[in-house]
Amino acid sequence: MLWGATVRSPHARARLGRIDPAPALRMRGVRAVLLVEDVPGRRTFGLEVPDQPVLADGEVRFWGEPVALVAAADPETARRAAAAVEVGFHPLEPVLDPEEAVRRGMVFRKVQIRRGDPTLRGAVTVEGTYRVGMQDQAPLGTESGLAVPDGRGGVDLHIATQDIHADQRQVAASLGLSPDEVRVHLAGVGGAFGAREDVSLQIHLCLLALATGRPVKMVYGRAESFSGHVHRHPAWMWYRHEAEPDGTLVRVTARILMDGGAYQSTSAPVIANAAYFSVGPYRCASVEVDAVAARTNNPPCGAMRGFGAVQACFGHESQMDRLAAELRIDPVELRVRNALARGDRMPTTGQAIEDTLPVTDVLRTVAALPLPEEPEGEDPRFLPGGLGRTTPRSAVRRGIGYAVGFKNLAFGEGFDDFAEARVVLTADGAEVHTAAAEIGQGIVTVCEQIARTALGIEAVRVIHPDTSRIGPSFSSSASRQTQMTGGAVLEAARRVRDEAVARAGGGELTDDGVVRDGRRVATLAELCGDAPISHTARFRHPPTEEPDEDGQGRIHAGYCLSAHRAVVDVDPDLGLLRVV
Repeated sequence: MLWGATVRSPHARARLGRIDPAPALRMRGVRAVLLVEDVPGRRTFGLEVPDQPVLADGEVRFWGEPVALVAAADPETARRAAAAVEVGFHPLEPVLDPEEAVRRGMVFRKVQIRRGDPTLRGAVTVEGTYRVGMQDQAPLGTESGLAVPDGRGGVDLHIATQDIHADQRQVAASLGLSPDEVRVHLAGVGGAFGAREDVSLQIHLCLLALATGRPVKMVYGRAESFSGHVHRHPAWMWYRHEAEPDGTLVRVTARILMDGGAYQSTSAPVIANAAYFSVGPYRCASVEVDAVAARTNNPPCGAMRGFGAVQACFGHESQMDRLAAELRIDPVELRVRNALARGDRMPTTGQAIEDTLPVTDVLRTVAALPLPEEPEGEDPRFLPGGLGRTTPRSAVRRGIGYAVGFKNLAFGEGFDDFAEARVVLTADGAEVHTAAAEIGQGIVTVCEQIARTALGIEAVRVIHPDTSRIGPSFSSSASRQTQMTGGAVLEAARRVRDEAVARAGGGELTDDGVVRDGRRVATLAELCGDAPISHTARFRHPPTEEPDEDGQGRIHAGYCLSAHRAVVDVDPDLGLLRVV
């Protein structure tokens, strides 16, 4: 086995000059150095749009962009060889400000929402400008993988990912291979949170493996991980909320700007999500939102838990607090008075709320939880700043804040969202075959529970085949796998049960076989005969549609929400705080 390493750009933007791999190739143990010219297929990749170079081609567009690849006998030699590759960089002026990028027309997507009477005005108005910085998912397990050539021109890739079929599609395109020549195997996922939706080292690994004819492993260190995967979008938001004296929201106007970085990734649906959920779970008669995702020379941004709704949440919840203060209404009560419920329409898209949306129940529940007791005495461990501070207890103010989060379930905007699963009954019990990635959210347990319930037997295990042996479940993201893959497992398990029972002439399926009138009439081995009973099913949620020019339509398949309460002690003199 060989080890791979990546040569990365030290510039946010630069023109590439001559690249000389000779110093690296002269090193003992180095087996290959690859440049963009060595990419046999499509030289770009991307989850939504293939706009990101596999290796920099003519110009680097963000700090840390991959320029070349090295394969060597051990990881230390690979790292030293990567440092030895000589690259001629000619720095260019980067575009780092998303507002400047928009002025230059460097835009990934604009979303406009217009709903209700634009002339409506409220008696009370509050405005606010909010900025949310970039965040990193920082999974405990950094990016790593293993590519093994099969000796016939194909490759097996073992990788931590959120979607093995999305990886397969992009890897095969860049290798110039058919999909069945690239088999992606789900490895253990040491944290994901959105960052593993995108390709990081997958294509690089397979290129090195095929070029050397040897298995190749790569592991990013923490520093390289930060430049090797996408991040949460920074956002700039301006809001105006208008309401009646009783707190009824009348009109919300919002301007949202997100920095998508150098390449598109999922910036288009992220900025759409920010726009669709910009008002929060509140009724509002008139809404005007303009949202833009800009392209800059900052690191690429993509999926991170919440997918655009998180940034907007900071804006609309801060505004609800400002409005509550202006109206002198309890902030929980203000939210309850405007809370969406079944039968209402989304304030942004106009989509009808057809299912339960318990905004009021969730808010009332969190508000009713007992508050922590005030600490007694002057123990500095319980003061803002902790030990070594001189703040007296009398100077500390306690604040209690509430916020409601609101976002979509599953993929929307007309995407054909489905998941496939196969249930197999054998003499030893049942197997659930799925491509749905287990990333800590518990889909393995959910699939087992659903299969046990539908089949009537306890002996169930989940198997994750590679991409050559199972259809797609799409990404473990958007809070969708329990509904989507779970729905497919339920349908497949019901078909297996029905066939097993029919073979026995009726009765109930159990761990012992089929039981009728209290007697076993067929064992599992007898039911399966010469071959297991197997059924594959696909599940789709109700169809969605693309928005019209005003952002209106049946955009989402469903919604979820949460409420939080924060109790914080604050020292206003020293600017210190302690989350209680």
